Amino acid sequence: MEFGLFTAHSKINNLEAGTYLALLSHSGSRGTGAAVCDYYSKIAFAQFPDLPSELKRLAWLSLDSQPGQEYWNAMELMGRYAAANHACIHQHIAENLGAQVLLDLENHHNFAWKEKHVIGAVEREVIVHRKGATPAGVGVLGIIPGSMASPGYVVSGRGNPESLNSAAHGAGRAMSRKAANDRFNWKDVNRLLRERGVTLISAGLDEVPMAYKNIREVMAAQSDLVTVLGQFDPKLVKMAPSGERPED
Repeated sequence: MEFGLFTAHSKINNLEAGTYLALLSHSGSRGTGAAVCDYYSKIAFAQFPDLPSELKRLAWLSLDSQPGQEYWNAMELMGRYAAANHACIHQHIAENLGAQVLLDLENHHNFAWKEKHVIGAVEREVIVHRKGATPAGVGVLGIIPGSMASPGYVVSGRGNPESLNSAAHGAGRAMSRKAANDRFNWKDVNRLLRERGVTLISAGLDEVPMAYKNIREVMAAQSDLVTVLGQFDPKLVKMAPSGERPED
């Protein structure tokens, strides 16, 4: 969770251009989504016991089957649950601060959608699984965060069919969590945070800025997918402390 300054370059819904106090949160489904995925993945694995180990994760459940329908409905429920988590968090904080909410955006990623796309010159209903990605259809508002010490962006999708109307949902990791824990130390991290004017309440070394790609380079690489409407600069950051599961 991050408090910071959001600068709207132009009007976004009813929010006029200008600079505002903003809150960015990332709570997900609090571990239940992962549990749902694990349960139905094991069912899929059992249906394809002859797949070699390196292809095991390609096992699937048909949407025409009972397990497939159960999985789809459970996933949809977890998506609504994650959105409700955000709504409760933001409502609770706004009420306690006595703040007036001028713009409220919720953005799914790492999710799957039923959509119609042209495949081989024929429009078909397909399942688009955006792992590490977020919807970016024409005019669709989205949030693309960087790290605890780099900007995040509010964007409008450009509807590029070559990306299936998608864009990267964030900077993306430059290394694994284990590699980050082994490589970095708080002395160097705290120096960087001070230079960027960020106050950190808690976090693990696996979430430090150097563990992520350069968000500005990522945004430049997807200028054909989204239009930047505003920039969020974090100032006060609270993440799960080292060794604590974020969903606990």
